[in-house]
Amino acid sequence: MKKMLIVMVALIAMVAFVGGVMAQDKTTTTTTTTTKHPKAMKFTGMVAGYEAGKMIKVKGAKDKEMSFDIAADAKVKGEVKDGAKVTVTYKKDGDKMMATGIAVGAEKKKKATKTTTTTTTTTEAAKPPEKK
Repeated sequence: MKKMLIVMVALIAMVAFVGGVMAQDKTTTTTTTTTKHPKAMKFTGMVAGYEAGKMIKVKGAKDKEMSFDIAADAKVKGEVKDGAKVTVTYKKDGDKMMATGIAVGAEKKKKATKTTTTTTTTTEAAKPPEKK
């Protein structure tokens, strides 16, 4: 009798779970593929070569040299010329580096050294009157 009761409880529990699963709405899942936009990177150094609108070659720290193709919509801030310090914002496009922005750094101004000479002369006319 006990075995029969256990089997019945097990069957009822199984029917309850299966019935709950069958009653759920069937939903369709759609898989969307997102194209990853390459992360913008930066490289700073001195201009070693430049062709306006086409390419720029920059020599950075530890003599690391990188060449970039310039994108048609690239933003150029300042006057790019050989030897100027620049920061190139770029993205990888396959095996190419595409510059999306070029910012020319301000030239460092030399600090002017101040030389002041003070001469002091004492005259009787320049002294204030003494108070008594």
